[in-house]
Amino acid sequence: MEDPYEVLGVAKTATPEEIRKAYRQLAKKLHPDLNPGDKHAEERFKEVSAANELLSDPDKRRRFDAGEIDASGAEKAPPQGRYYREYASGAGHPYDSAEGYADFAEGNDIFAELLRRSREQAREQARRAPGADLHYELHVPFLDAVNGAVKTITLPQGGTMDVTIPTGVEDGQVLRLRGKGAPAPGEGPPGDALVQIVVEPHRFFTREGDDILLELPITVKEAALGGEVRAPTTTGGVMLRIPKRSSTGDTLRLKGKGVKTRRGAGDELVKLKIVMPKEPDAEFENFLAGWTPPAGYDPRKEM
Repeated sequence: MEDPYEVLGVAKTATPEEIRKAYRQLAKKLHPDLNPGDKHAEERFKEVSAANELLSDPDKRRRFDAGEIDASGAEKAPPQGRYYREYASGAGHPYDSAEGYADFAEGNDIFAELLRRSREQAREQARRAPGADLHYELHVPFLDAVNGAVKTITLPQGGTMDVTIPTGVEDGQVLRLRGKGAPAPGEGPPGDALVQIVVEPHRFFTREGDDILLELPITVKEAALGGEVRAPTTTGGVMLRIPKRSSTGDTLRLKGKGVKTRRGAGDELVKLKIVMPKEPDAEFENFLAGWTPPAGYDPRKEM
């Protein structure tokens, strides 16, 4: 930010009345309501207002003159908005409410009338302002996130609130419950409840987009000869045909057994994993000892 004295066009020895007069003249010229769509005037108005805020405060002016604070006066730059009171709001600025315009509204010129209307609008907006949004975090089991459910939140102030979990909700997704937030201080509607979903991990299912991933253990015999085995899905078990001569890492697709969303239904991808028996089996070991692989068979030939 530029030197506030230079922004207002006053000397460093200017009196409070001279600073006030310079600000009023510039504010009337640059006010955003009098320069709709003029971004340059809007930016200059913010600079002039910030400079006036610093220099009209005796303590801030003393500290600035002493080099204890910089030209910004440690104030944040206000966000864009139609009325200056809107982007000054929340920064502790004297114009963050309608009362800050009282000195301008004393006159009878067009600018004063404009500010009087602005003050009335601000009061009406405050009266009808909604209540605050309340934020919650809800942990949801994996299968409930996939299939949908109704969960209950215990509120900090006591009581409970039911939350409908939609089918296919994702980890980190925020559900907005209209009108379930804090009551309005005036006549406005209550705020909303914003519920962030935390999906808990599952023992053997994982999710990738709308697909469900599953690693399915099978025996050596099932891998070699094929057959039907029971495979779990998020809605219950189904029979899955294992092709002959399957290997660990082969993936089978169960069409439509993934996550159901408005986009459609994903699939369940079943990755096979051959698991040897943990207990010794002399007959099986003797068979393998006498087994001769077919000519040309080498599982590592491409390595």
